[in-house]
Amino acid sequence: MSQSPPKKYRKTVNGKTASQENSNGHDHEMATNGAEEIDESLYSRQLYVLGADAMKKMSKSSVLIAGLGPCGVEAAKNIILGGVKKVTLWDNQNASWFDMGAHYYMKEADVTSSQNRAACSFQQLKELNPYVSVEISDSPELTEAMITEHNVLLLTDTINVVGQDEEKLLALGDLCRACNTSVILAEAAGLAGRVFCDFGQNHTVVDKDGAEPKQVLISSVVRDGDSFTVSCHDEVRHELETGEFVSFTEIQGLEGLLNREFEIRVTGPFGFTIPADGITGEKSTTTGWLHQVKKPINLSFNTLRQEMTSPSDFVLTDFGKFERPATYHACFRALAKFQAEANDLPKPHDEADATKFINLVNGIHGSELDGAEKEAAKKFAFTARAKLQPVSSAIGAIAAQEAVKAVSGKFSPIKQWWYVCLQECLPSTPVTDAKVADNRYASQIAAFGQGFQDKMLKQKWFLVGSGAIGCELLKNFAMMGLGNLIVTDMDTIERSNLNRQFLFRSWDVGKHKAQAAAEVVMRMNPDMKVEAQNNRVGEDSQDIYNDEFMESLDGVANALDNVDARLYMDRRCVYYGKPLLESGTLGTMGNTQIVVPRVTESYGSSRDPPEKSIPICTLKNFPNAIEHCLQWARDNFEGLFTGQAGSAKQYLSDPADFVAKTEKLPGNEPITTAQGVVDFLIDQKPNDFNDCIEWARHRFEENYVTTILQLLHNFPPDQKTSTGAPFWSGPKRCPKALKFDPADATHRDYVVAAAYLRAENYSIAPTKMSNDELAKFAAGVKVAEFKPKQVKIATTDAEAKAEAEAGGGFDGDQLNNLFAKLPSDASKVAELNSQIVPADFEKDDDSNRHIDFIVACSNLRAANYGIEPADRSKSKRIAGRIIPAIATTTALVAGLISAELYKIVNGIDDIEKYRNTFMNLAIPAFSFSEPMAPPKNTYLGDQHWTLWDRFDIDGRKENGGEMTIGELLDHFKNDRKLEVQMLSSGVTLLYSFFLNPPKKKQDRLAMTVSEAVKTVGKKEIGAHERYLVLDVCCNDLTEAEEDQDVPYVRYRFR
Repeated sequence: MSQSPPKKYRKTVNGKTASQENSNGHDHEMATNGAEEIDESLYSRQLYVLGADAMKKMSKSSVLIAGLGPCGVEAAKNIILGGVKKVTLWDNQNASWFDMGAHYYMKEADVTSSQNRAACSFQQLKELNPYVSVEISDSPELTEAMITEHNVLLLTDTINVVGQDEEKLLALGDLCRACNTSVILAEAAGLAGRVFCDFGQNHTVVDKDGAEPKQVLISSVVRDGDSFTVSCHDEVRHELETGEFVSFTEIQGLEGLLNREFEIRVTGPFGFTIPADGITGEKSTTTGWLHQVKKPINLSFNTLRQEMTSPSDFVLTDFGKFERPATYHACFRALAKFQAEANDLPKPHDEADATKFINLVNGIHGSELDGAEKEAAKKFAFTARAKLQPVSSAIGAIAAQEAVKAVSGKFSPIKQWWYVCLQECLPSTPVTDAKVADNRYASQIAAFGQGFQDKMLKQKWFLVGSGAIGCELLKNFAMMGLGNLIVTDMDTIERSNLNRQFLFRSWDVGKHKAQAAAEVVMRMNPDMKVEAQNNRVGEDSQDIYNDEFMESLDGVANALDNVDARLYMDRRCVYYGKPLLESGTLGTMGNTQIVVPRVTESYGSSRDPPEKSIPICTLKNFPNAIEHCLQWARDNFEGLFTGQAGSAKQYLSDPADFVAKTEKLPGNEPITTAQGVVDFLIDQKPNDFNDCIEWARHRFEENYVTTILQLLHNFPPDQKTSTGAPFWSGPKRCPKALKFDPADATHRDYVVAAAYLRAENYSIAPTKMSNDELAKFAAGVKVAEFKPKQVKIATTDAEAKAEAEAGGGFDGDQLNNLFAKLPSDASKVAELNSQIVPADFEKDDDSNRHIDFIVACSNLRAANYGIEPADRSKSKRIAGRIIPAIATTTALVAGLISAELYKIVNGIDDIEKYRNTFMNLAIPAFSFSEPMAPPKNTYLGDQHWTLWDRFDIDGRKENGGEMTIGELLDHFKNDRKLEVQMLSSGVTLLYSFFLNPPKKKQDRLAMTVSEAVKTVGKKEIGAHERYLVLDVCCNDLTEAEEDQDVPYVRYRFR
């Protein structure tokens, strides 16, 4: 048993600390009463999704989970990670081989000893979150008292837990309604699943989608009869809907417009109308801002009894299966009837049982199924006995998210049935070797057959990343019996990971993720072999993940958090012809993409549009949103504490190399770079902590006083444009200079953080003083009185670019003079080098003052421009570029993409069987769609190729030699009927038809291909490389000599 770490105190949202030892003997930081305080170091990513109010409601709520089979344990895991107050586990069923295939906390001994399923799960679920009280009930049945004391009953595996009599299930639903307890059904049967919600007659949704309230710049508000037409500035889309509410700020000329809320009627993407009641005036005289006002929504749910017999609208997932939810609704009901009559579930892939089952379905459905729906019911019966990990993962994730909605009022709940069909996972030919087995793979053998499971156990895959999605994929792969896996991840475990990356515990903090995760999943399934590595995937690790490695794989699964690494692995999979499982999340939104060689397009075939960047002039002089201020603050941090210190460190590490590289910089950068180092090491170098405080005070004056006064000198508040319009209008907000006030908390926070960070840059020990004393000292620092300068300030990015280009080169003498000021004595340089410490921005360490500086720096900028400031949490998210994340979305995308693995192992090559998915659990919305096929290209009239094709040419000769460029060209001419005009490797042109003089051309043709790459391209070929990638421009051999669009060449030279 791992030893727990010593007790630590953690910062919570309200700044307090707390610690409490829980009953299992481990020291954990507990929130007072489990309600009012939120541990931000644990929940930070989830806080950005749910918000503090929702999480406080969750911390006072309790959930009863009945049925701890695969769906139940998945839901319990996600709910406990989410941070409710209490989860009670109850089950009346014992562990079985069919459970074990998708129950990662169940062991073989639990099955052979008939252990209760709740007991199998209890200890490990309890370890997931020290803030959640996890209890197990030994009551023989679900009682009214148990239901009454919980906010939610989450019911799974109803046929076994409640019984085959549907009336018992409906009566339980009635009891929950009478007890004012929300009820959620979450069930899976083979490749089918469903979720049902009843949150009572009066459920309040406080935030329907979780999105930030929209804020849009408004150019005009004009009377139009009994309404006003509101137009967005510069054709910016408002993205609002009719019936939503808005308020306005800063708009002048209309009395009664401000300090009110209006219901809108949308007229187009850039405008809408509001009622004119209570507003006097005809037209606004200034621009201003629209603010979306989110209103609570009251929802009324039907009871389970009403919905079972007369279901209302289903939440659709796959628009190619409009009738499937109704079919599955009848199938799930028929399953209970079948078991009641046969005292068993339909046998795997048994035609006779399937026929009996379909007859029951027809009776419930009210009409005879035919076509695709009859086939769907048949396959439902074939696989109903199986409990499959991907399906359980998806159903458990959605059920857990609905439980969060029930207790918090956050997001729109499912109303009221959600069904999913994954029957495309079945092979195209009948399964003839399905059976009831007594081992951990019983469910998959029943669904897909023994041969399939044998093949799965021989699979070898590469998992890139073992974070949130990586943990879920590892768990899924272990339960599915994927035999061999290599997982790599450079990162180590941090405390903020524990809220989503469920394979890790508090005592794992600091360990490498891949190693820790591998150890856990190999305990979940001892048959699985996992090799853990800590390598980054990229060009620099191609000697590790080389041809031999990649060719040995059956596929790759990405669990990455950046697009560049995803694109790199995508290119590698295309090159080696390997399938790729791709998935990602952003808060409640998630997506999956399946990439199959020669069947689908690649991940890189379609790209999201790039994020809209903030114009330089907006950042520098004309911010109008807190995001602009935060980006400016982040740039400020990098410039003051990272960039200059880093340049100085580079100089001190190797002065000659630094000088040489600086001289080669473009434009005026050599001067600015050298001047920055001179300032840092000579002119502004502090001697003690007091100097650091003075420096911080001068930075305040420069950023929030002098720069603003200079801007107002150039553009006074009453400035007009060339057209006579006010200069300070629209997105340009007129600023005001600040005056340093040591009593102002934000002013104080700025100089405190800046002074300490400056001291850390120089390894200066700070003087012992309080923050108030430091601020008072700063207030006594003399600062120069502002004197305006004759400088030009660019008002557009085009002007800024023109000014930069006009700057030209630099004065060599001036640069040499700057370098002459820098220390050159070897001992002095070495001493300084040991002292300089550039700051490495770290958002999750509250003790390093990095976020302290960002928050103060940004909010002071906001005060300059009259922008609403941001609290610490929002500032940290935006400046730290934190991706909001919750466990439920992660588990859902991992489950859905894991289902695609079934299809790959089954050898399915029909693109119509594969599914890409997009979902937003907040709305909720789900979209399953076929992948896109790769675009086809053609050469020589009838030769077709896609991105998966290439010319494979083996340049090795029997005598141990290698093909020359001339021989390669002959190969194309004789064997492929193509005349090569140009041959290149990367950016190096190896051959062209216009190569002169003739002697040079002949010499080049006589070179071997690899020799040409090395000598002409000056490229070292690694010892691990066996292939070269070549590009060719070709003509056909006809008189017309038409250009041909051909694939690339993979050329083997050793």
